[in-house]
Amino acid sequence: MISSKALIAIILATAFAAPLHAQTIIPAQPVVPAETVDQIPFPVPSFLQFDSDGQNLRMAFFDLRPAGVPKGTALLLHGKNFASDYWTPAIAGLLDAGYRVIVPDQLGFGQSSKPDRTYTFELLAANTALLLDTLKITKVSVIGNSMGGMLAVHFARRYPDRVAKLILENPLGLENYKPAIPPQSNADLIKLEMTQTPESYSKFLHSYFPVWKPEYERFVQAFARTQSAADYPDVARASAQTYQMIYDGPIVDELPKLTMPTLLIIGQKDRTVFGRRFAPPEAIKGLGDFPALGKAAAKTIPNARLVEIPDSGHVPHLETPETFIKAATEFLAE
Repeated sequence: MISSKALIAIILATAFAAPLHAQTIIPAQPVVPAETVDQIPFPVPSFLQFDSDGQNLRMAFFDLRPAGVPKGTALLLHGKNFASDYWTPAIAGLLDAGYRVIVPDQLGFGQSSKPDRTYTFELLAANTALLLDTLKITKVSVIGNSMGGMLAVHFARRYPDRVAKLILENPLGLENYKPAIPPQSNADLIKLEMTQTPESYSKFLHSYFPVWKPEYERFVQAFARTQSAADYPDVARASAQTYQMIYDGPIVDELPKLTMPTLLIIGQKDRTVFGRRFAPPEAIKGLGDFPALGKAAAKTIPNARLVEIPDSGHVPHLETPETFIKAATEFLAE
């Protein structure tokens, strides 16, 4: 976790963003007593308030500043089963290395709005670009994990001039799931989400981590709090709708078209198969081989290199944060 001193600095840094353009920035409020700051798992976010297809929406985000003049700006894009707070170790490392860090909760996740609509990577990329426009940030290095890796590729394809460098951490979509995974209706997916329990959610998360650590229990506890909240039906519906987005949006065909320097950071023990629960074992045999997928992607992307982390699964920045930060910051500094 980030130290008390650093966390207070982060809260203060996010607190004074001013309204810009037609959109509105709702700043975080620095009202946390110093003596209680260690009890807070993550600082209070700011919000981008904007209209989309007639809906008034809010996108939670953090705009975190290092000491001194930033070397550049890193944009962190989260996976489907997490939100911005799971980036804490990476944020600390990037701040220490001198980078400004932008960390949004995408629509449908975390503390952002969860509208009832069709979700697409094009939509999420456009919302992210709007956030950067509002903050007057013209260029970023993009770091995406899991679903966030898919979004990072879609963002880089749509806004190549805005992306200095691209880091893909165990991204989904390096293979096409449709031939093996049968389609699911939103109604069935929502029903599945509504019957989820903290115990079943914990079992699901265990599949991401070859070695389960006590600190990962906070994600199960966060799910339990979310499930007990009054808006959990909206969360369940958004989860179903974003499942369809991932199912329909593999990135494998986009990889050869990437033009910026790209680093693949691949946990070698990852065997994640999106939608695994909906197919018999024989149908998905051969899928989810991330060591092979990483090597193939590195050959496919024109200006790419590969860092393999032997002891990590699907989320190296949580499992082996020092190794992840070293690889990421060395690449960004080149």
